[in-house]
Amino acid sequence: MRDYLKRVLELTRPYRGRLVLGLWCGFLAGALTPMLGLSLKLAVDTVFPPPPEEAPIASEAQSPTQANSANPSAARVERKAEKKSLMARVPAPLKKKLDDLAEWFRPSGKASTLRLILVISLVPGAMLIRNVLVYLNIYLLAWVGIRAANGLRVRLFDHVMNLDLKFFNGTSTGDLLQRFEGAMAVNTTVKDSFGVIIREPVGILTLVAALVTMQPVLSLFTLMVFPICLIPVVVFGRKFRKSGQGMHDKFANVQKVMHESFTGIRVIKGYNLEALQSGEFGKATAGVTSFFMRALRAGELPGPMIEFIGSVGVALVFAFYAFQSERPPVGDMFAYFFLVFSLYAPLKNLSRLQHQLALARQGVDPAYELLAIKSNLPEPASPKPLKAQGATIRFENVGFSYGEKAVLRDINLTIRPGQLVALVGRTGSGKTSLANLLLRFYDPDSGAILIGDNDIRQISSRDLRNNVAVVTQETILFNDTIRENIRLGRTGATDGEIEEAAKHAYAHEFILEKPERYDSWVGEKGVNVSGGQRQRIAIARAILKNAPILILDEATSALDTEAERIVQTALENLMQGRTTICIAHRLSTIQKADVIVVLDAGRIVETGTHEELLRTRGIYSRLYELQFEATGA
Repeated sequence: MRDYLKRVLELTRPYRGRLVLGLWCGFLAGALTPMLGLSLKLAVDTVFPPPPEEAPIASEAQSPTQANSANPSAARVERKAEKKSLMARVPAPLKKKLDDLAEWFRPSGKASTLRLILVISLVPGAMLIRNVLVYLNIYLLAWVGIRAANGLRVRLFDHVMNLDLKFFNGTSTGDLLQRFEGAMAVNTTVKDSFGVIIREPVGILTLVAALVTMQPVLSLFTLMVFPICLIPVVVFGRKFRKSGQGMHDKFANVQKVMHESFTGIRVIKGYNLEALQSGEFGKATAGVTSFFMRALRAGELPGPMIEFIGSVGVALVFAFYAFQSERPPVGDMFAYFFLVFSLYAPLKNLSRLQHQLALARQGVDPAYELLAIKSNLPEPASPKPLKAQGATIRFENVGFSYGEKAVLRDINLTIRPGQLVALVGRTGSGKTSLANLLLRFYDPDSGAILIGDNDIRQISSRDLRNNVAVVTQETILFNDTIRENIRLGRTGATDGEIEEAAKHAYAHEFILEKPERYDSWVGEKGVNVSGGQRQRIAIARAILKNAPILILDEATSALDTEAERIVQTALENLMQGRTTICIAHRLSTIQKADVIVVLDAGRIVETGTHEELLRTRGIYSRLYELQFEATGA
C-alpha cells in the first residue's frame, strides 16, 4: 500500500500547492470538530442556567458529615470548596484567567441580551466555519485528484500509442479500456482517501481531548469500548480484499463483450446472434454483480457495527448515572453525548479507508503494469536522418515470424528508386508482412532492411513513416468529417490542397453530392460512405501526403470496374517518380509493374515482368490463368 500511495503522490506533484492547501483545510476541519458540541454546551448553560443553590441550615444535632449526606447540595458546596483549595496553589494571573474563562462558560445569574445573542450565534457560526473548511478540503482535493488521474490516463495513452503491433495483437481492447478506466481511481484516492487520512484522525483526537477535559474518568470508561470497533474493520477488511481481487478481470470481460458486439454488429445481425450476445453480456455483468455485492457487504457492514458498539458504551454511561444521586450539569452531559456520537462518523470513514484504498489500488496497479511494458521496437538513441527521395530499398537476408510460425525466410530484394514492385502470392505467403517490416511495425528476426545506406532501425520511426504513404486493404476512417479524414495525410494542408487531392483520387464528385460536402461526417469506421468511397478517401489521404515511398495494399480491391479504372489511372500518375510497393491479388492491376515478386511459403520463388513470368510457366502463370478462367466464367 505504501508503494501505491507514493505513486499517487508522484502524480499529484504538479499540483502540490493546492494539495497542501486542501490537506490543511482538512486538518483545520478536523481540529474544529468539537466546536459545535462545545457551542451547544455553552448555549444550553446560558439559555437554561441552573437554579441558584441555597446553602443548607444544619441542625445542632447533626454533624457536618450527616448534614452533607442529608443534603446533596451541601456536598456539592463542600467539593467546590475543596477545588478552591486546589486553585489556591495556582499563580494569581493564571487563576484570574481561569476564573474569567469559567465565568464565561458558566455565568452566575441570568445572562444579558448581548451575551445570549453571541452565544446562540456560536452554534450556526461553528457549523458554518467547519463546513466551509470541509468544502474547501473536498473541492481542492477533487481538483487535484481529477487532474492527477487524467495525467495518468494521458501518460498511459501516449505509452500505448508507442507500443509495437505485437503488443496489440496479443491484447484485448476490453482489457485496455478497463486499465484506462481503472486509472480514474487516482481521483477517488486523492479526493476521498486523502481527505479522510488527515481530517478524520485529527477530528477523533480533538473529540477525545474535549471529552477527557470535560469528564476525565467517564471518558476513559466510555472509550474503553471503542477498541472493540477495530474487530469488524479487520475481519471484513480481509473479506473485502478477497472479493475485490477479481473485480478488474470481471469488468474487463464486460468491456470485451461490449467492444466485440458493437464493432461486429453487422455479423451479429447477419447471423441472428443478438440473443447469443445478450446472453454473453448477461453472464459477464452477473460476474461483476456478484463480486460487487460481496465487496459492498465487506465495506459497509463495519459502519453499522461501530455505531452499535458505540451506542452500547453510551447506554452504559446512562446506566451509571441512573443509580447516582449526584449528576453533572445538563449542558455538560448534553455536550458530552453529542461529542460521543460525533465520534461515529470519523470512525466509520476510517473503517472504509482501507477498503477504498484497496479497491483503488486494484484499479491503478493494472495501469502501471501496462506502463511497465516495453516496446519491442526501441527508438535509436541517435537517429540518423532519412533521405528517402531517390534512395534504394534493400531487404538483406530478412527472416521474420509471428511467435513460433515463420512467415518470411531469407528474403533478398532490391527496389530501385522510382520502380513499381508488385508482391504476388497466395494468402499467407508473407506479402503484407513484408510491407509491415518496411514500415517498421515489426523488426525482422534476422537480416536487415535498408533505405539508402541506413538500416531502418537506425532511423526514428516518425521520420521513417513520414516518408511512406500507405493505402491499406482495410480502409480505416475516423468518426470525423471527410475533410479531416483526408487532412490526416498532412495535418497542415489547406482546404484547396485537400480538394485537389480528392480530385486526383476521383473522390471530389461524390463528396459534392453529400449534403454537407467536405464537412459531411463519415461515421464510425466510415459507415456513412460506401466501400468504394472509403477507399477513394483513403487514396486522397495518401496523395495529400506526397511521400517518396508508396505502399498499396489491395488499394483498389473495394472498387467496381469503372471506379477501379479511374482510380488506377490516378495512382499511375501518383506513382510517377516514386518508389511503389503494390500488394495485389487481382493480377490485372499489376501488369505494368517494373518487377513482380512472387512469394510462396515466405520465400521469393519468382521475379520478373508480367511477360517474363508468364513464359516461365511457374506459380505466377498458374495464378494468372486461374484468375483469367474465373473472370471468363
